[in-house]
Order: sequence, then C-alpha cells, then structure tokens
Amino acid sequence: MSDDEQLRVSKIPRGTVIDHITGGEAMHVLSILGIEGGDGDTVSIVMNAPSDRLGTKDIVKVEDRELSQAELDVLSLIAPAATINIIRDFEVVEKDRVSRPEEVAGVLSCPNRNCITTGNEPVESRFDVLAEGVRCAYCGTIVRDDIADLID
Repeated sequence: MSDDEQLRVSKIPRGTVIDHITGGEAMHVLSILGIEGGDGDTVSIVMNAPSDRLGTKDIVKVEDRELSQAELDVLSLIAPAATINIIRDFEVVEKDRVSRPEEVAGVLSCPNRNCITTGNEPVESRFDVLAEGVRCAYCGTIVRDDIADLID
C-alpha cells in the first residue's frame, strides 16, 4: 500500500472533519474553533498532506462536535476550499463546502483601537467580506492577512 493510499488518521465515531484546508492553516482553524489543547477535546490534525487540488492540504477532525454557522463563516475566510463532513456512527452523513458570507457579525474584533466596537459601547462588530479580506462596517479598516487573529 502506498503512502497516498494509507489512512493517516483513524475514523471518528461522531463529530466534524474539516478537509481541504489550505496547507499550514490548521492551527488557525483550531483558533477559530477555540480549541487550545487543554480543554479535553479529542482532535486529530494532518498538516501539509499531498492534495491534487491544493498542492498541500491540512485536515482537522474534531470528535463529538458539529460546527455552528458563525464558525463556518469565519472558517470560510481562511480556508475557502474547505469541505465539512459531519460524521455519525463512523459514517459521513452530510458533506458540504464552506461558502463565504457577505458579512460576519460578532465573531471578529476590529484591530482599529479607535473603532466604536473596541470601546465600551454595546456595539456588535460587523465586517463586510471582500475578495481580498474583510472590512469593518463601522470604521472601514481593511484586514487582508491574519484574519484568524481577529477572532473574539
């Protein structure tokens, strides 16, 4: 059996498999999901695996958890080619590609210290999703890189 044919990580009984993450971005995905390693989540990570479509890809398997729409929205910003597989009883019961929303609300923090969303005002952050990044709906700050660093 060749390396490409081997199962690199065993199947999970239930949870979510995030496949086709851009190579090297798995740690950002864990950040989006709030997984830090000490919280008891069972997680498998494959980084920089060969991929016909992406060149290299990462895969994240999270047992006993299905992702919220807000998590999927932010995930789509750093892994636009990702596929989400919902697993139950060791079988894929649902498979979807992430889709980029027009806007994300309440999940990112504006890096502009003078933005109304960073003060003591009761204002939920909102970002317009652009082809090249995200733009704060309040102050207009554009973020092109390190979007995962903005996660609340």
